[in-house]
Amino acid sequence: MNKLKIVLFALAVSFSLQLNAQNTTNSPYSQFGLGDIKPFLLPQNISMGGLAIGIRKPGGYNNINVANPASYSAINLSSFDIGATVDVRKMTKATSSQKTTNGALSHLLFAVPVSSKSAMSFGLMPYSDLGYRYRSQILLDTIKVDQIYSGEGGLARAHLGYAYQFGKHLSLGFNFAYIFGDLKLQKSTELPEDAYALSSRNQSDKNVGGLNYQYGVQYVVNPDAKRILTFGYSGTVSSTLKTSGSETSFRYAYNSLTLTESAPIDTIFYNPSVESRLTLPSSHGIGFSLESPNQWVFGADFTYTNWSKFVDSGNNPGLKDSYTFNVGGRYTPDYTAVSNYFKLIDYALGFKYDRTYINLSGREINQYALCLGFGLPLPSNRFSFYKVNLSAELGKRGTLSSNLVRENYINLRLGFTLNDKWFIKAKYD
Repeated sequence: MNKLKIVLFALAVSFSLQLNAQNTTNSPYSQFGLGDIKPFLLPQNISMGGLAIGIRKPGGYNNINVANPASYSAINLSSFDIGATVDVRKMTKATSSQKTTNGALSHLLFAVPVSSKSAMSFGLMPYSDLGYRYRSQILLDTIKVDQIYSGEGGLARAHLGYAYQFGKHLSLGFNFAYIFGDLKLQKSTELPEDAYALSSRNQSDKNVGGLNYQYGVQYVVNPDAKRILTFGYSGTVSSTLKTSGSETSFRYAYNSLTLTESAPIDTIFYNPSVESRLTLPSSHGIGFSLESPNQWVFGADFTYTNWSKFVDSGNNPGLKDSYTFNVGGRYTPDYTAVSNYFKLIDYALGFKYDRTYINLSGREINQYALCLGFGLPLPSNRFSFYKVNLSAELGKRGTLSSNLVRENYINLRLGFTLNDKWFIKAKYD
């Protein structure tokens, strides 16, 4: 067990150094706003369709539920959760299609009980991913001109949270989060049929950083009954992030036969110090769960985010308010089973619908997903409990109408959960 903890600590350090440096998506829809906004969910929540706001402690394991910080008050053992994700995506437009595969680190979370009614949490998760590249061709008189748009980077979210339970029914919690990362945007103009023409590129490098605040409430109606009903609310306040970076315009030579480009030949414009601000919108989510302890849980969530108030460098890019609906549950046949391992496994199923903040050519870009997963317990002792959580999300985003892009994807997530009693007072010295 000590060797395992050393390995987990080494992985945690490695993950924390890499989490903000990964490029994890290839989607033309990530060019809007801050990219693909990632849910603050672990695989065990994703497998239930993203169910989280009314979830406290499903099964016998502590769950670091970042989506509602009020749930931290249910944590009674030191907890550690680490995971990764693989996204396989097929993008289709008219008669053409493209497949991409991306892997990434998904989360690194810790939680420690402070008292019998309170706990704190801290960790690192992705906030958004930016990754796209596409080409459009226009005619200037009889000259073909290619315009290439690309972007890469993303934002991460480090948080510190705390929750306290008042009596048997009410829990309140909060997260102080720091959102940070780098975004790189490019627009290039090339003349593929003119071997002597120089191409041009405008490039924006942006570093983002700032605080964001989240709060949550959970109310348990019947905490001592065989059926536990929990209502939850979670929200974030509108906040302002600072951005700094540079803007550059330069020319280069492009060879359309070898598909290669030269180093910059000359710089047309360069501003090494561009500072601005962006305003993140507020969000509000409500949810409930009905649970038979250690056997099954079922519930639903609804989340609304005011993306129409998003402002970047003083400009409103015209995003739409978004909302998400999640419904799902989990079932464990017999958590006390000794001779049948399959009865110890958590079986989860759920559905997610997301009306995103993107609206193109009068078309709403919606997302649908069917989710399923398993919680696989590992051999434990009386102080340490281990579980591997697997989830699969099969979804669709976008449409082929109006010459837009439809994405079909499978997102696989793997998480490792450790519950341990790290601080034991010795009886004998």
